[in-house]
Amino acid sequence: MLKVQEAQPFNAQQLKELKKLVARGEGLTLEFKRKVAHPEKIAKEFVALANTKGGIILIGIDDDGTVYGVKHAEGESHALREALKACKPAIPFQESFIPVSDTKLVIRYDVIESESKPHFIKEHDGIHAYVRVHEKSMKASRQMCEVLKRSRKKTGVQFTYGDQEKLLMQYLEVHKTITFKECSKLLKINPWKTSRKLILLVLADVLQLIPTEKGDLYIRK
Repeated sequence: MLKVQEAQPFNAQQLKELKKLVARGEGLTLEFKRKVAHPEKIAKEFVALANTKGGIILIGIDDDGTVYGVKHAEGESHALREALKACKPAIPFQESFIPVSDTKLVIRYDVIESESKPHFIKEHDGIHAYVRVHEKSMKASRQMCEVLKRSRKKTGVQFTYGDQEKLLMQYLEVHKTITFKECSKLLKINPWKTSRKLILLVLADVLQLIPTEKGDLYIRK
């Protein structure tokens, strides 16, 4: 679902508001891109924002916050919209054009937190989901995808607090974090049972799942 706002004439106040937004710096809900050189990579950012808290993507802003704008905004917009066709389900967003000089525009994309999580994107090596962690987009594990899917309709998640759960909590008191493999080894259960247990504990707000570049970490809430 795409809503497009037509470009307006240069407006000093609009530029001032843009610079104020940019001054926040990249973070959980704000992403800068100098231009649409690799539209498929930017499409991943849409997926990550939709799967997390939503946010804003600005095209024409360098990583250091310099406002450059782009000369051929329509072409950049078209390339990105084509790349977004690889995202399933479709990601709702609003596109607007902000003049920053007489010849250049910044393209702003407002992506809302989706009610149809998880969103995936088809890439050369398969179909993947992404989530936002601080200022980065991380590939979502199978467990994270399941949490995203089930969190849409979770009501009164129930689990049994038994010896395994007690052992896990004791481990986390000392070590603070645990990985999927460490949990499976600690509890002496197979991967399927480990996955089910961790997902239930995350949905019940007992554990928090933190994606990292080296894999998921679980911590006590």
